[in-house]
Amino acid sequence: MDKETAWRALEQLADTERTHHLKDLLQDPDRFEQFSFRQDELLLDLSRQRLTPATLKALLQLAEGCQLGSWIEALFSGESINNTEQRPALHTALRQPAHNSFMLDGQDINQDVHRELERMEHLVSQLHQQQWRGFSGEPIDTLVNIGVGGSDLGPMMVCHGLEEFQPAAARAIKIHFISSMDGSQLSSLLQHLDPARTLFLVASKSFTTADTLANAATARDWLRQASDIPDPLLLKRHFIGITARPEKAQEWGLSADNLLHFWDWVGGRYSLWSTIGFAIAVRIGMDGFKALLDGASRMDNHFRHAPGSSNLPVLLALAEIWNINFLDIHAHAILPYDGRLAHLPAYLEQLEMESNGKSVDRDGQRVQHRTCPVLWGEIGPNAQHAFYQLLHQGSEAVMCDFIVAANRYGDAGESLQSQHRLTLANCLAQARVLALGDSALDQAASSAWQHYHGNQPSTLILLDKLTPGALGALIALYEHKVFVQSVIWNINPFDQWGVELGKQMANTLLPHIGARPQQGFDTATEGLLNELNQLTTGSKPA
Repeated sequence: MDKETAWRALEQLADTERTHHLKDLLQDPDRFEQFSFRQDELLLDLSRQRLTPATLKALLQLAEGCQLGSWIEALFSGESINNTEQRPALHTALRQPAHNSFMLDGQDINQDVHRELERMEHLVSQLHQQQWRGFSGEPIDTLVNIGVGGSDLGPMMVCHGLEEFQPAAARAIKIHFISSMDGSQLSSLLQHLDPARTLFLVASKSFTTADTLANAATARDWLRQASDIPDPLLLKRHFIGITARPEKAQEWGLSADNLLHFWDWVGGRYSLWSTIGFAIAVRIGMDGFKALLDGASRMDNHFRHAPGSSNLPVLLALAEIWNINFLDIHAHAILPYDGRLAHLPAYLEQLEMESNGKSVDRDGQRVQHRTCPVLWGEIGPNAQHAFYQLLHQGSEAVMCDFIVAANRYGDAGESLQSQHRLTLANCLAQARVLALGDSALDQAASSAWQHYHGNQPSTLILLDKLTPGALGALIALYEHKVFVQSVIWNINPFDQWGVELGKQMANTLLPHIGARPQQGFDTATEGLLNELNQLTTGSKPA
């Protein structure tokens, strides 16, 4: 069945199935068995999605009509599927075992990847063994990761999520993340750091990112004020660079010995698996980092080889395609019921909206259907006291992802174990009420404003336990889900041209900030430039 025929069949199904309520679908005693799927330490529960067996069959036919299998193979084999930039998207190659071989343009890139991982391991070992010394000869005890986007969100999310897995040698190293362009994070942090014991990690694929280089320059000036040793030695003792453009980093002043490399076939939002994950390796050790890679690699193998009917990324993607394109649901809440995953919603916001927030297809034509929804989220128990009112009684249809670990605090006291049971109960309760509404407690609302309609679809992802391997699998699950959706929508998920024009305009406006502006902008911009000029320089508006 071709894509157009499959799409029309789903539209016809939606005409009848959109009236189905989850409280009726969940009466089927076999529903959980039919719509839950396991892969290693991860369970995907789609039983609260507004799916029927007929819907799922039709969605799988849509995937087949879009040649999904061929696209998956193209992704893994290194074809230039990033068509607007004419390069492959090989983040999966970053997590292959060392004994594998992967040839790209005559080069075994797997050897290149593991060579860089070995160099990273050497630097991490120096920090853990207190052999990396600052300008005073004291050992480094603080790492500041300077980056933005994928060079910040991914490493920060994983470091926070897996903090309990840090080896003893890592506990002496404090890690901070800096991304804000305005300097507010860095200026506040520097007041509490010892320059003689601080190492800055400058992570930028192009080493031209204005946000990152502005923060790096401030850090360099701070070190210069604290020490009188010459720049080359100062920077060698207090800076590491991670980039795909090492020549740019050396022009900035970094030592070639302190540069780690990754490649232009790695998108920034897919880069935590590379040397961009340096902070992760410092936090949980190289063994932990390798376990993270292994979890992702196992999900890669599952995605590449499992049939669609049991393929977790495919099924998760298709359930959301049904919601977005056929049930008109265009808001998506990410709700981890685990404080360790506090940064996961922000990470997924970038992964999904930067990848699939597109309105032009691979052929340069405007798409005729919805693509990526608006994502937002928060730790579930906190969100219950913030925006769950909208989820339960608002006028917007919203799909939700609940993410929770079954086991936690096994070696801790009863109080913490009790808190975990409370968290699990709240997670299941919220998913149940969103699906069933008032009928969750078999009682009718006493008034209109106490009524819960229900029928809000949700997915529940259950981890046996939050470990490096489980988190690696979870992240890869979402990466591949995004790719599957891009295939269905015929868009390129590996470019981000939508962020470029704003950067160019900022460079155009920068000379006019704090100076008398020239004409030539729109009236709103000219008016604000005049106001800024008056407020910052005291001169009268033009």
